Amino acid sequence: MNIAKTEPAEELSFLEPRVWIPFMVTSLIWGSTWLVIRDQLGTVPTTWSVAYRFILSAIGMFLLALVMRQSLKIDRAMVGWTMLLGLLQFGVNFNFVYTAEHYVTSGLVAVVFALLIVPNAVLAKYWLGRPISGAFKWGSAIASVGVGLLMLQEYRAAPMGGADVLFGLFLVLCSVATVSVSNVLQVTPKIARFPTITILAWSMLWGSIGNSIYAFITAGPPIIDMRPGYIGGVFYLSIIGTVVTFPLYFRLIRDIGPGKAAYTGVVIPVVAMILSTIFEGYVWSTLALAGGALAMLGLVVAMQTPKPSR
Repeated sequence: MNIAKTEPAEELSFLEPRVWIPFMVTSLIWGSTWLVIRDQLGTVPTTWSVAYRFILSAIGMFLLALVMRQSLKIDRAMVGWTMLLGLLQFGVNFNFVYTAEHYVTSGLVAVVFALLIVPNAVLAKYWLGRPISGAFKWGSAIASVGVGLLMLQEYRAAPMGGADVLFGLFLVLCSVATVSVSNVLQVTPKIARFPTITILAWSMLWGSIGNSIYAFITAGPPIIDMRPGYIGGVFYLSIIGTVVTFPLYFRLIRDIGPGKAAYTGVVIPVVAMILSTIFEGYVWSTLALAGGALAMLGLVVAMQTPKPSR
């Protein structure tokens, strides 16, 4: 795959509203989606739950493009790129995530996803030529220790057996790998020349088609759960958890780079655990408190913007 390197753009400061507002909105919303995904598991096969989510998301994204008067025209080459992005980001990734939640807790899945900061930064460096600052390295090291403590806490709390947990972790790591490749690909010049919403609309369309075909092959005809909780969950994940957040997140990738944008994954498990405290009576252990504090400290350190050279 021929991926041309780009000249590193000047990074925006995390303190700018254009950065921190979408960063926090995305983190807060995605922190809530783990609980909703958990409720999606049951009567409906996992593959069909993923398909329903992105059928609605694709419709919502095309409508958003029309409302915002974003051009939906893409050239022949971009059709192939959006198919690849749709397959990775909205197909393989989410099927891995939903399946993983059959084997491990949603909290553990959220925590493992924080590891996205590492492959995103490494791929951005070697594919796009984006440097990794000293502050980012130190912040990532601190945050990784915090993530490790959170992971240990969630592993100890997991009700499943050891083999199930390991298989679930393997699925999550596969998901992280596909997401990282997708994140970095969409910053390349061939793709970044198009508006974010245009790329997302087409990618979600191809992803929804691929998910539907895969679901039909593996699970048979569509099955639907008419519970209000399930239907409401599908709409929440499709509109709030996808149509609202992915344009913000992909814009962040373009503004501050794939590595720093992936720090939403460090904030998300902390948000998920806070919500679990409110709605599920989660009790914070010493490990969880220490892990959360280190993860936030790592975020503060990593988001320091290098001073321009004189």
